[in-house]
Amino acid sequence: MCSHYQALKDRERYRRHFGVEPPDDLGKFDMWPGYAGSFIRRHPHAGVGDEAVPPREALPGLFGLVPHWSLDTRITRHTYNARSETVAAKPSFRDAWKHAQHCIIPADAFFEPDWRSGTAVPTRIARADGEPMGIAGLWSQWKSPQGDIVHSYTMLTINAQDHPLMRLFHKPADEKRMVVILPDDRYDSWLNATPENSRSFMRQYPAQSLQAVPASA
Repeated sequence: MCSHYQALKDRERYRRHFGVEPPDDLGKFDMWPGYAGSFIRRHPHAGVGDEAVPPREALPGLFGLVPHWSLDTRITRHTYNARSETVAAKPSFRDAWKHAQHCIIPADAFFEPDWRSGTAVPTRIARADGEPMGIAGLWSQWKSPQGDIVHSYTMLTINAQDHPLMRLFHKPADEKRMVVILPDDRYDSWLNATPENSRSFMRQYPAQSLQAVPASA
């Protein structure tokens, strides 16, 4: 499961690749659960016929989804990834899935441990073409006891037992998983997808389009 990724911090690359104005605060570069980052969602007023309203918007948010019923944000330690197989039933994620609160998480890379040597070797996985990744996720809005509105997000994951690259990571006995990396031309389709069509996006990204390098290299 992906608990560490590198956020997209270059504002011009953010605009160019995702077609949206980045938030003022892009958060941290090396992201871990509970850290402040950013995500992209469908603009809440998109489709009303006003050309001044952009189709997408980027917002700051916590890495790790905070459901509306949570007492605090400590839950982010456990909600940074959502298994696509159980997302519709898990209390932390089911409301966001039911209401198709889809988002895209801009990333330069993510990290997974390579255990083939018998020791965990942190490995940086990025697109082979050097372009940013758009990782499929879900977002939520939470109101703190003090009345503050906090946005948050989680990455969707799928089984990767048969993926030529991603099956190499994690301990031998562990299930192999990978985040859902969206093709560039499916960004708007994902943001606008209905709950009934959401699962059609849960697909493996081609291994030949990814590059894995030991983080110490």
